This record gives sequence, structure tokens and C-alpha cells, in this order.
Amino acid sequence: MDKFVIEGQHPLQGALPVGGSKNTALPLMAAALLADGTTTLTNIPTLRDVTTFAHVLRISGAAVRHNPDAHTLTVDASRVDFPEAPYALVKKMRASFYMLGALLGRCGEARVSLPGGCAWGPRPVDLHLKGMEAFGAHIDLEAGYVIAKTPRGGLPGGTFRMEPSSVGATVNLTLAACTARGSSRIENAAREPDVVAFCKTLQQMGARIEGIGTTTLEIEGVDRLQPVDVANTPDRIELGTYMIAAALAGTPGQPLRITGGNTDHLGHAFANAFAQTGTGIAHEPNGDLLITRPEELQPVSITTNVYPGFPTDLQAQWTVLMTQAAGPSTVTDTIYSDRFKHIPELNRMGISARVEDDTVYIEGNQQVMGAEVMSTDLRASVSLVLAGMIAEGTTDVLRVYHLDRGYEHLEQKLNAVGAKVERVAYDEFATPAPQEA
Repeated sequence: MDKFVIEGQHPLQGALPVGGSKNTALPLMAAALLADGTTTLTNIPTLRDVTTFAHVLRISGAAVRHNPDAHTLTVDASRVDFPEAPYALVKKMRASFYMLGALLGRCGEARVSLPGGCAWGPRPVDLHLKGMEAFGAHIDLEAGYVIAKTPRGGLPGGTFRMEPSSVGATVNLTLAACTARGSSRIENAAREPDVVAFCKTLQQMGARIEGIGTTTLEIEGVDRLQPVDVANTPDRIELGTYMIAAALAGTPGQPLRITGGNTDHLGHAFANAFAQTGTGIAHEPNGDLLITRPEELQPVSITTNVYPGFPTDLQAQWTVLMTQAAGPSTVTDTIYSDRFKHIPELNRMGISARVEDDTVYIEGNQQVMGAEVMSTDLRASVSLVLAGMIAEGTTDVLRVYHLDRGYEHLEQKLNAVGAKVERVAYDEFATPAPQEA
């Protein structure tokens, strides 16, 4: 197993590139199953989740080729004859559950394991299953698997309102509805940029979808979709993470350049909160972003919400940023009730932050001390890395396989702008040697 060993208090300078979006790449890979032929995806990041999902697609019969150096991935779905996604793979990441909609849409049947993923919070798949039933699918649960079938001739279609809105359920229901024999309507649909890019790609493939970017999607089923060549979007959460890193660990008055991102994808709530910290933000004509750390960070309390609200995937990073602000603040997560497992680990680093219900209360002007801490999920992991970068001394962040699910070559990118991060293999179950007397 790998860990990061981080030597703190090295200021960042230079340029950080933003890679392709994991949260868009996975739905695009699922969409490729609906077309009889080869779909080519570009700007695909080299991540553990992409590799895992490629294996899931291969199980179904598709031929998948990933070129990490070129950041391209092809899916030849000419043969999709095994409509199953096994537990051994689906348990590793929740996005594998997209196979339910993709296989229903392509094969009219699916046997998909209930998902795994990050170990936090209740994230049931009830919306996915109820939506499929509303569209006319027959659903059974059997030994940890969802068994789904369409009536003869395909899904008749229907109307389903999601409460609450869900990116995953929106993607899954859209996959199933594109080749239904009737029309379908998704109310309170997710509006995230990942969903918009996914739906626009389906349109290029021949799907009939109206209302993209709104809370209501109207989908008229078609007989078949065509393969396409499409470019993936930049990763908005990676962009937000790097903006926070620049505000935390940059040199006051000296901008850090971030390339390849799109700030519009972050939503207005993050943009407004970030500006209120006093951090300098400049947009270059070529699309680059210049982030300048202020002499004094201002405290800004945030509440997460669905897009265009403040992203839940950035609340852990924001918590670390607020430890350096000139006063107390709060972080409230309205999306997930149990996404604060990074807080006890931050406490180990001397950070004063406490959780009450769905809110974290953070003291400002804090000194952060290096310590051994453990990753528990993807975004919590990167918050520990950020804390280690500003800490006094050395920080060991264990279990960075979580980070590898969503950040491509993170240590290499950070080291290129002045950080001191080393990836080290370790034995988590080794017995520590006793201290010398």
C-alpha cells in the first residue's frame, strides 16, 4: 500500500494543469455501450476509477482500449452480450452502477451488483430503482444484485420525479430512457456540468433529449444510437482543489497559474465564496487562471448544495482553507450527512474543528502540525494533503489509493510547483518497532 510523505511549508509557484473530469468520463464510457460500434473519448484521465470501469465494460463484452499517455479511450461496443456487472468490480466504485441503465438500454436486461465506493454516508440506490420501475422496468433484488428487465420491445417510458436531485440517478435513468420505445420525463434532474456534457454527447449519438441544463429532462426513445468521437470536460473538482491549494500555500502577492480548467463549471456559490476570502483571481485570455494568495484570508462560511450551489466535493478542502482564515467559520453539508471523517484526522494535526450534526465549526489562525493521518475517502484524502502542505514538519497520509481514484499523478503535479510530496510503499499491518530507551 502507498502513502504520501509530505514536508510542509514549501510555497507553491509555477503552473498546475487540470486534467479531464472523472465524473464526466465514467458516464461517457457507459453511454458508449449504447452504440453498435467504436466510440473514441479524449482527455480521459489515468485514474483507478477509469481503469476499474473499463474492466466492468469488458465483462459485458465491449472491447476497451485506454492509452494513458495520449489520454484517449476507445469503446468498441459491437458485441455486448453479457449484461452483468459483478460485485468484485462494482464494490470498488459506485459509478459502476451506471451499468444498470446502460445494459437495460442496450440489452433489455441487466444483472448489476449493488455498489460500493467511498466509505461515508448513506447513499442508497432507491432513486435509480424506483425511476427504472416508473419507466416500465421490472426490478428484483437477489443476493446483493439488482435483476432488471424491460418488457418485450423495450421500456415503455414514463415520468419520475427525484427527491432529492441525484447526479447518479439522472445519468442512469437517461441511459435507460434513450432507447425506450416511448417518451420519458425526469423531474428535478441534476444540472451539474458533468450531466450536461453527458447528455450533449448522447444527443450527438442520436438521442432525443430536451431540457439539458434544466431540472426537467424530456427524452424520446430512439431505436439505436451511433458511435461518436468526443472530448471529455476538464475536472471541476480538481480545479477547485488547486484554487484552494494556491490560496493556502501560495506566496502572497505572487500568482499561481492554473491551466486547462473552466471556472464556470464550479458554479456561482464557490466562485462567490472564494472571492470573499480576499484571494486574487484573474482570468487570462487563453483560459488560464491566476490565483494570488492574500496577506490575510477572510473567513467565509459555506453550505453545500446541488449545482450551481457549493460542491459537496470541495467542502473538505474548504475546511482546511478556513483554518488559516482570520476568524472562525462553518462548513455545512446538506447533501450528505456523514461526510466529515477527515475531521478527526485533521484534529490529529492540531486543528481545532468540531462536528455538530451536519456542520463543522472551524477556528481560524491555526498552526498545523505534521502527523500520521489516514485517508478515508477521495476528497477527505486530498484535504489531508493540503493540510500537510502547510503543516510544520512532516505529514504521512496513509491509504492514498483513495486519491488515485480521482487525482491523476497528484504528487507529481504538486512537486512541479514547489511542494515536497513523496509516494512511499508501506506495510499497514506491520508491527511498529519499539522506541529506543
